[in-house]
Amino acid sequence: EFPMFSHIVIGTNDINAAKAFYDAILGALGVAPGHIDPKGRCFYRTDSGVFALTPPIDGNPASHGNGSTIGFNAESTAATDAWHAAGLANGGAACEDPPGPRGDLYLAYLRDPSGNKICALHRLT
Repeated sequence: EFPMFSHIVIGTNDINAAKAFYDAILGALGVAPGHIDPKGRCFYRTDSGVFALTPPIDGNPASHGNGSTIGFNAESTAATDAWHAAGLANGGAACEDPPGPRGDLYLAYLRDPSGNKICALHRLT
């Protein structure tokens, strides 16, 4: 199946704090630490696509998208819980309900250090 997305990029005002946070939560899902390029952007590359962090190109402060959520696949409920715990331990904030089942999905939500709403999702069926 052809992947829907080639890449997702979000803004941050503190690339080092964002990298530490995403290294921890994505590491809990088996993703290698991000790489900061010469332009100060951080990239996470997998076979299914690229996730990146960047200071905004226009020079204005980064802000979260109100109503936006970025979801990451998790292989198990344990990986979802580890993702959530790693986020809380690395500058993230809990949001929505605690991690757990919602219908046939197991979900965990966080706000990253820049306020972006993110989710780990494991399909129970």
